[in-house]
Amino acid sequence: MSLRAFILLMLGLPLVVLGSVAALGQRIILPEWGRDYVLRFVLEAPAGPLVLPGVAGPKDPSRPLVVIDAGHGGRDPGAVGTDEAGARFAEKDITLAIAKALRAELLKIGTIRVALTREDDRILALADRPEMARQLGADLFISIHADSAGDADGVGGASVYTLSNEASSEAAARFAARENNADRVNGLVVTGESAVVSTILVELAQQRTQDDAAIFASVVLREGAGVLPFVTQPKRSAALAVLRAPDVPSVLFESGFVTNDADRARLTTPEGRQAYAAVLARAIRIYFARRAGEEG
Repeated sequence: MSLRAFILLMLGLPLVVLGSVAALGQRIILPEWGRDYVLRFVLEAPAGPLVLPGVAGPKDPSRPLVVIDAGHGGRDPGAVGTDEAGARFAEKDITLAIAKALRAELLKIGTIRVALTREDDRILALADRPEMARQLGADLFISIHADSAGDADGVGGASVYTLSNEASSEAAARFAARENNADRVNGLVVTGESAVVSTILVELAQQRTQDDAAIFASVVLREGAGVLPFVTQPKRSAALAVLRAPDVPSVLFESGFVTNDADRARLTTPEGRQAYAAVLARAIRIYFARRAGEEG
């Protein structure tokens, strides 16, 4: 059989069958496609609006607001240290305990409002932490962490990080694009400007907040001298995403090393954490008192 004849047979055979069935008065029941089949697609739920934490302290909104960020949380334990008895200590628990102790110290002052980015063991997106401070209109943002030196258990001491200049231009550009030329930066509304001009204005605003953050970091180191151990050259800077709020002075306080015996003893006891909280609270009170004097 030739190829042409085969094709004609294959095309014509169904017609012959259907014609014969029709001639006999019979019906062919065809399946109703789709009736018994349902395709389900699991779609990721859209991200809801950022849930802002509550603010404790004076009800007067003109009082300075400090947002304290307890680093890590949830499935992210952060650095983990182990003592001689084999007990494990996670950074996420240490930072939350210090954050709560610091909040208690600040509320004793009576003139400072306080909010925590988290109050329990939950994970937060890195970008959400400084964004909470921005949306609350915070005057200061402190992210608390602890470090690990691996097997170098002799490494210990606290340090204070501010945002590095190398990262500021990139962060400012992203910020300007995200805000779509309608940004509020330290009371400055950027509208109707080109992307280049907006970026420059945000960079200028961020430079002011970086200067304020550097001042606060210096106060922390001065108040902690002789009270807390610090690493060599404790005033540091890095391109840390958690510090990239361009309109809120922000620092990252590295409280110590969970892999160092002396640091771990301070970090994991109420008395030790109280020492950190007291130093930071004094530094915050002095920082705001200076700002009030400059503005007055």
